[in-house]
Amino acid sequence: MTTGIVWFRQDLRLTDNPALSAACRQCDHLLCIFIDDPAERTVSQLGSASRAWLHHSLASLQISLQQKGGDLLFAQGKSLSVLENLIDSSGATRIFWNRCYDPDTIKRDKLIKSTLHALEPQTFNGLLVLEPWENLKGDGTAYRVYTPYWRAAARQLDDEPQRLKIARAPRVLSTPKALTGQSLRGCVTLQQLQLLPTEQWHDAMMANWKVGESAARLQLDRFLKRAVDDYGTGRNLPAIAGTSQLSPHLHYGEISPRQVLHRLLRGRALSQLTGGEETFAKEIVWREFAYSLIYHFPHTIDKPLDERFRAFKWASGTAQHLKAWQQGRTGVPIVDAGMRELYATGWMHNRVRMIVASYLIKNLLIRWQSGERWFRDTLVDADIASNAMGWQWTAGSGADAAPFFRVFNPVLQGEKFDQQGAYVKRWVPELVSVAPKFIHKPWELPAHERDLIDYPAPLVDLKQTRLRALDAFSAIKGTK
Repeated sequence: MTTGIVWFRQDLRLTDNPALSAACRQCDHLLCIFIDDPAERTVSQLGSASRAWLHHSLASLQISLQQKGGDLLFAQGKSLSVLENLIDSSGATRIFWNRCYDPDTIKRDKLIKSTLHALEPQTFNGLLVLEPWENLKGDGTAYRVYTPYWRAAARQLDDEPQRLKIARAPRVLSTPKALTGQSLRGCVTLQQLQLLPTEQWHDAMMANWKVGESAARLQLDRFLKRAVDDYGTGRNLPAIAGTSQLSPHLHYGEISPRQVLHRLLRGRALSQLTGGEETFAKEIVWREFAYSLIYHFPHTIDKPLDERFRAFKWASGTAQHLKAWQQGRTGVPIVDAGMRELYATGWMHNRVRMIVASYLIKNLLIRWQSGERWFRDTLVDADIASNAMGWQWTAGSGADAAPFFRVFNPVLQGEKFDQQGAYVKRWVPELVSVAPKFIHKPWELPAHERDLIDYPAPLVDLKQTRLRALDAFSAIKGTK
């Protein structure tokens, strides 16, 4: 009787899980395990909000496995040591996992694969549609511009539709009763991982979400039925439910991008999509682009891809400005609304993410890494690749980035995408009585009305700080 280990990471699902499917074909009994590795920058180390989501996602996966006759084991510690203990105490002879692509995990996994070579570890692509080495330019180098990356990916997927084939969830699993979490050395309970913060703020945050594989599929179905056709417009309007909100489900692998594209296409080619459907498909492939970037340019997680920005002169003494930005007390309504939405729900509308990032980087002249770290701690979808790429895009220092001189004016952005101020009024209730004419610039209210509102004056002058940012960029734009 063959016993195999399935090591779960960013693939917390049963359907379309290639590592699990292979293990079911090759083994009589399975030991499924999740390891919280505090010594590494792994999926479980991305911040308090992400860890709260992870707790609930693991609980959901464990129930799903138990309903199939299996179970999910938990351990905490260095991954290699945990796996070696599990092999010794269970007699497992095979091990399976789905690959991750951030540099720390790649380095760790190479060591584990080498050390456990006697078990011939089998690894698979369960996180992406195209692996980072499968969509390259003609000269074999990585794309740094998204449009040609998208075109090449679309052609490849249209030419090879089998890449979107979905593996069914196993009908039944078998875990020997003798090999339980209590009997295997080093295993603990989910509660003992202590993924939930000691403070109770996460209860209110998680009340906004349904977590797990079934919830991810329902969310996708709901989006495709109600919102995808208008996605091109709706994704820019923060007051409505115009986005898929699949990002946390994708981050933890509760659903795969293959499943998303498979459901979106319904047997069609990518080249046949139009309107909102095509725009949504491009967003899924944009995520693939982010993973390609950190695979080929791993330093971009925390350093600029455009080396000119290493000499960029950021503002000094910005601690109070950074704190005001984090708390949603900048005096700029749409910025504050976004930051408060983030803290309350663990998520922020994508259009508003760009606005708050531009304000931090270009109006406050604070390093993009400070914003990236805050997002990593407060987002439930704090994906290393997408988070770093998004911040570098706004900063103008990354691949296919917006030019640094493109400074989002938060007032104009608010007036364009939140015309009546519904989004602002939801998250900044101090302004609920303000007329649409002034909702995005309350500092222009008549003095007697402004004095009645308990809302801060702007931290900085938007026009002056825009010019300051452009001057700082001018000092480096001719360098190499």
